[in-house]
Amino acid sequence: MNYSFFDFLALLGSVGLFLYGMKVMSEGLQKAAGDRLRNILSVMTRNRFTGLLTGIVITALIQSSSASTVMVVSFVNAGLMTLGQSMAVIFGANVGTTFTAWIIALFGFKMDTSVFILPIIACAVPLLFGSGRKKSIGEFLIGFAFLFMGLDMISDYVPDLQSNPEMFAFLERYASMGYMSVLLFAFVGLVLTAIIQSSAATFAIVLIMCTKGWITFDLACAVVLGSNIGTTVTPLLASMSGNVAAKRTAMGHLLFNFFGLIWTLLVFYPFIRLNVDITEWLGQGNPEELYTYVNNLEQTQPDLYEKYFAGTLPAGHSVLAKVGALQFSVSFGLSMFHTVFNLINVFIMIWFTGLYVKIVERLVPKKHKEDDEFQLKFISGGLMSASELNIAQAEKELYVYAQRVQRMINMADELMHLKEKSEEYSKLFSRIDKYEEISDRMEIEIANYLNRCAEGRLSNEGKMKVAAMLNIVSEIESIADCCFGCAKILTRKQEAGVQFNDMIVENIDKMFAYIKDAMADMLVLLNDIEKVREADIIRSYNKEREINNLRNNLRSNNVDNINSHKYEYQSGIYYMDLINTIEKMGDYVINVVDTVRDHFRKHTA
Repeated sequence: MNYSFFDFLALLGSVGLFLYGMKVMSEGLQKAAGDRLRNILSVMTRNRFTGLLTGIVITALIQSSSASTVMVVSFVNAGLMTLGQSMAVIFGANVGTTFTAWIIALFGFKMDTSVFILPIIACAVPLLFGSGRKKSIGEFLIGFAFLFMGLDMISDYVPDLQSNPEMFAFLERYASMGYMSVLLFAFVGLVLTAIIQSSAATFAIVLIMCTKGWITFDLACAVVLGSNIGTTVTPLLASMSGNVAAKRTAMGHLLFNFFGLIWTLLVFYPFIRLNVDITEWLGQGNPEELYTYVNNLEQTQPDLYEKYFAGTLPAGHSVLAKVGALQFSVSFGLSMFHTVFNLINVFIMIWFTGLYVKIVERLVPKKHKEDDEFQLKFISGGLMSASELNIAQAEKELYVYAQRVQRMINMADELMHLKEKSEEYSKLFSRIDKYEEISDRMEIEIANYLNRCAEGRLSNEGKMKVAAMLNIVSEIESIADCCFGCAKILTRKQEAGVQFNDMIVENIDKMFAYIKDAMADMLVLLNDIEKVREADIIRSYNKEREINNLRNNLRSNNVDNINSHKYEYQSGIYYMDLINTIEKMGDYVINVVDTVRDHFRKHTA
């Protein structure tokens, strides 16, 4: 056997370079597009057909259906897209991934890729030393060059089965079982793609093996068919740490490809015949002829056969010309098979989006409410593959965090009106205490998530947003601290045997009413932080002035009220402690508003 362990490692390295090229290209495009990528998806998924188009375009641009589907999972996880919308985008992603196959088929074999790889790198490297979008474009070009460089090296290091009879005999034994061989090679495609997590890489390997006459065209199609199932592994892995909606989206992706696999296997040979006829009708020859031609060459002209695979035939030889034409025919036929399969699959499945949603919801049932009560709703321990898209999840989580703290304000206000030393009072105080612990945990988890986002590949705008959201998280947690502070003041008052008269209670209620309004206004901003309205910001500032004016008036009147014996001095102390603590909540609220104004003002609508 001429294939060494070093050659195997070189093959793995070639596949790695191919995958790394797609990764760099995808990340470069994401950073160059920034928020526009998210906005496109949110706008272009209003119905199933625009969602389908969005999936096609995004996947064609980033060259990976796995990457685009992971993005969709993250959007659903962040609440930016419904499960029904995500299905349409996933359908489109399966069509968009055929774009990669066509690039490989049309350029990977029809021309010498080294002709444009090095010039692209020469143009990209100077851009890498720039900043902002120029650097991102440079990374995109470098990734594009690495993708084709990896493809070239895969071609060099794929084991030459013709030179290893024992390996060829092994494949031949399993390639002659008729329909069972189709099922077996489809399973091979599934496993191979699941391991390397890229249907495009599998397509590249199979394309090279088929064009060199190592496997027949129909078995190559079976491998490509199986790769459509294998590519669902990446989104499934990404959804494992996500919420129920994310898991349902990944499951929908798996079902779509699984149903496509079933109907194609039922009509496999007629479907292969259809694609062969289309390829011939387009003037690209019969892709099934290559395997027969190469094997006939081995039997009838073994010397010529050996020279061909040794690469010693002179340029312009008729065998080289014939094999070259058949190679392109096979690459064109495989791309056509991949494309027709996905187009027919989408045409059938797009009308059953609603049914898909119901099936997925049945397969992945929602957890009980109490199971999720104290868990982060939109973000999870693991990051999605696209760093820019993680920001959307954090934005949604900020709103949920603020909502939880808002409930603490209501509880603090309610606590003041409960009978002292009663069971209800004790239960509510314990609940506020528990919410404070949850608030601390949420702050830490969200902050850690944002810090991990900042460690990823983010645009400058993305980094600024992460810094702003870290500040917002801290301010919201401070509001929670103030709520618990109010509860502790009321408890100390109770232990000291101090009573509030109706005037004090009325003033505290008024202060709480003001802070509740301010908190509600803040939630309006956080609920749609990408489209901040100037009127909402102005209203928040007006409410802050009202809170400060009320605090100042109550503080000024406090001394006069004590001197005129309207209430005891000790009552006035606890009274002012509560007023000042509530007023601090207003300060933290306006700090959040300031941060939103400074870092999201450009999105004002």
